[in-house]
Parts: sequence; C-alpha cells; structure tokens
Amino acid sequence: MTEGRGNEIAQRLQEEGEKRGLPPRLVEFYQRLFCIQSRAEQRIGIVKPGLQRETINERIDQGLPLISFDELALDWSLLRDIFTEVTASFADFPDLFGELPESLRQPKPYPSFYKKVARAWFERAKLPFTVAVDDASEYLLLEAITHAALKPFLVNYAKALTGLINQERWRRERCPVCNGKPDFAFLDKESGARWLLCSRCDTEWLFQRLQCPYCGSQKQTDLAYFTDDKGVYRLYVCEQCHKYIKAIDLRRTGSEVLLPLERVLTLDMDRQAQEKGYQPDYAEASARLTD
Repeated sequence: MTEGRGNEIAQRLQEEGEKRGLPPRLVEFYQRLFCIQSRAEQRIGIVKPGLQRETINERIDQGLPLISFDELALDWSLLRDIFTEVTASFADFPDLFGELPESLRQPKPYPSFYKKVARAWFERAKLPFTVAVDDASEYLLLEAITHAALKPFLVNYAKALTGLINQERWRRERCPVCNGKPDFAFLDKESGARWLLCSRCDTEWLFQRLQCPYCGSQKQTDLAYFTDDKGVYRLYVCEQCHKYIKAIDLRRTGSEVLLPLERVLTLDMDRQAQEKGYQPDYAEASARLTD
C-alpha cells in the first residue's frame, strides 16, 4: 500500500463510512491506522525473501507457508517506531478501546521486548508477560497493537511472494504466505470463484465454494450463506464450527473495491453474525475490539 493508496483508502473510508452510518470516531481511528501502515510500507520498501522456485514449490506441495518467523528480515528499530505510533493511536481513542494501561503506553527501549512479542504473535503462542496486563481486554489490546504494527512488514512479503504461488496447488484454510487465517472473502468477476483474504498479510488465495475455511467441513447441511438485498455481500456460516466469514461478490459491484477497506465497512455484518450465534475465527484483534 503506497502512501497514495493509503490516502485513497482513508478518503474512501470517510465517504463510505458516512453513507453507511459508521460511527465517526471509528472511521477516524481506522483512517489514522491505514495512514500509519501505508507510511510504514513505504519505509520498509521492497523485500527480497530469497526463496528459490524449488523451495516454494516444495513448501506449497507440503502445505507449508512460504515464510517462517526466522525468515522475516525485520528492522527492529522501525518496528519499535511503528509499534509506538500504533499504540498512541489506540490510546487516543479510549471511547473505543478503553484506557490503555501505562505499561502499554511506554515505549520499550530494548529490542528483546519487540522480538518476544512479535514471535509469539506470529507463531500464535501466548504473548509473553513482558508487560503487565491485568485482564483479557488488555491482553487483546496488546494482540491488536502487535498485529497492526507487524502488518506492513507482512504485506510487503506478500507482495513479493503471492505471484509465485500456484493457486490450484494450495486451496487450504491457511494463508500460503504467512499461515494466517482468513477474515474476508470475495467472489471474482470472471467466474465467481471464491478467494480468501489473509487477516495478517492481505494475501488472496483460491478456495472452494463449498467448504468451511475454518473447520474444513464440506457437508452441504453444515454450510449456508446469507446475503443482502442487492446480493453484493454474503455472510458464509458453518453449523459444524459455528464460525462465519464475510464476503463480497465482485460481479455485482460497480466501482473498484478496496478489500482492506471492506473489512471495516462491513463491521455491521459482524454484529449480525454474532447475534445469530456465529463467531469469528481470525487474528484481526483490532476489529474484534470494536464489535
């Protein structure tokens, strides 16, 4: 996401947010977050994972993601700067996220903090208690901040690797680049094929129409979807695991769709899904915090 792209998303969010009645403070928060991440992607620049084609094909065939944490070339000083900016953004919206504890507000001068938290989050381990968190909501805030700070790095890796993936050879429930879970989906304009969007790095990958992207159920009696009046949006649900995923049908859209923006514009679908008894199953903690 270039700075221009980030500004475009922020502007579109303003316009669409007003049309859809999103709370102004929520729009303001996400505008700020998009701009921070856009600037960070520019500062990170082009990444060169250094994977040979043979290695890529082997990992795809074995169902392994293309990058592990140890293969990420992270600039710890830059990550600290991004982490500090993101934390300040959360702190400036106590009406949305509550008051941030002082332990989260204070930048950490030592890189070991960022390394421990980044690794734990990436590998889905329990975040280390390097900072004091008193309850589940504070822990969720730390997850959300870490996610938002690491995302620019992962997005740039996805840009470098996505084009090297044979989509027909993957079709799995996890992201082929970073092993993240999907948090959004779309039906493409050409054939209506369903693609998933990674919650962590925004990689798009081809997936089955009749399969739950979380538990893998392919029983037709388990799978269903709801749609809006215009048939643009879909809410896929699974009766086996009681999870859901939001989707947009690009065959029914008139203007260009910015998928990272759709996550926010469709937050009301999250509310509706949860009212029906379904739950999300993805790593986008910052979105869960605003439900």
